[in-house]
Amino acid sequence: MSQPRQPSLTQALVPILVLLSLLFLAVYYFGDASSSGPNQVALLLCAGVATLIGLYNGNRREQIEQAIIKGISLTLGAVLILLAVGSLIGSWLLSGTVPTMIYYGLQLLNPDYFYLSSCIICALVALCIGSSWTVAATIGVALMGVASGMGLSEVICAGAIVSGAYFGDKLSPLSDTTNLAPAVAGTDIFTHIRFMLYSTLPSFGLTLLLFLILGLRSTAETKSIELSSLMQSLSSHFHIAWYLLLPLAITLFLALRKIPAFPAIGIGALVGGVMAAFFQQDFIQAQAAPALSELNGTVTVIWKAMYEGISVTSDDPRLQDLLSGGGMGSMLNTIWLIISAMTFGSVMEATGLLQRVVQELLKGVRTVAGLIITTITTAFGTNVVAGDQYIGIVMPARMFKPEYDKRGLAPENLSRAVEDGGTVTSALIPWNTCGAYMHSVLLVNPLDYALYAFFNWLTPLFGILLALMGLQRPAYKSNDTAVIRSTL
Repeated sequence: MSQPRQPSLTQALVPILVLLSLLFLAVYYFGDASSSGPNQVALLLCAGVATLIGLYNGNRREQIEQAIIKGISLTLGAVLILLAVGSLIGSWLLSGTVPTMIYYGLQLLNPDYFYLSSCIICALVALCIGSSWTVAATIGVALMGVASGMGLSEVICAGAIVSGAYFGDKLSPLSDTTNLAPAVAGTDIFTHIRFMLYSTLPSFGLTLLLFLILGLRSTAETKSIELSSLMQSLSSHFHIAWYLLLPLAITLFLALRKIPAFPAIGIGALVGGVMAAFFQQDFIQAQAAPALSELNGTVTVIWKAMYEGISVTSDDPRLQDLLSGGGMGSMLNTIWLIISAMTFGSVMEATGLLQRVVQELLKGVRTVAGLIITTITTAFGTNVVAGDQYIGIVMPARMFKPEYDKRGLAPENLSRAVEDGGTVTSALIPWNTCGAYMHSVLLVNPLDYALYAFFNWLTPLFGILLALMGLQRPAYKSNDTAVIRSTL
């Protein structure tokens, strides 16, 4: 059987250019609703374009189909986590856990430093548990509610949550991406983390300064907003008490004990349902069908909260917006988007189109700085095209590793570059698995919060700056913690 022909550069660029054009049109015509169908159609159409090119070059249809199945199967863990998160949000809204976090947050968080505090809180929790997704689904949901209650910008708040969550995730030895990058590049995780500090700490320091400035500038607006009526509405609809934070404490404890995200979040959702049954009977009976007994009403409302979410009826529109939502069903658009993105990315990889673009990029690399910058931009570009941060890490690392070895560079140079360009930028792309997830949890489009997710775009910029300054580490000093200057 003859081998498929290598694709030309023009062939490799056609699906990418078509995709970017269709995604632009999707945003132009549908705005924020583009992730609810238009983006998925664009991704699947472009998967078809890439498939036709692959078939023309001699790739077998069966091989392309198997690649798609394999690619989608890699996301099934994320799909299960998404369903668990939807269930968790619904049960935590019903149990009073989220209302309690919002209630206390309105009392404790100073509007002047709210964005700064949100970023730091998310960073610390993510550093401890190693999961930006868990942080966004738990602490992040509550902080979004507090921001809305204070009259602060939910878009900026989402940027602060994403920035903090990805800073902690990036430096946590418990994070899957922080373990994946050094494993693919060929270094150990702690050398990798230490070497990332050179681009990560300056980025986060500047991020905190920017959020401090934004918070201070928003003071005049937020201080004029009366919060007591909202807090009264919260307490009138839900029983508010400190012990209702137990589901949050249990979920974070399980994460710290390195329990995988799906069972940890699932257990948190179940604990929320139990807490609702004991402490929110008045609200549950108001939600239940009148003909049902108290027991049957409790069971059906809790069950419904986990698959469909809850809907709060109130004279205060802010309360309705804050406390309505959740459920597994709320995640189906995101799951659809992830499957569509992985279909396109898998076809691009299986037909050699993505590798062809990377090979062309290497031809123009003449210096060490150019190699590192190319790695960072390729990781970001792979996030855009393939729609998944794991591909954005693995593929550039796998493609560029021989070149790093050839130039005598330590593997941590490569692992840091793919993290700077791949891990943190994934949340900025609406059709990427991470961007789609953050959208579904925080209810803010990544295209809106991207400007304020300072850490996520400052990090690759600092990585590029370090490359231009010549701050790399040669292979023969890979165990030395000192970064040395190498020639450009």
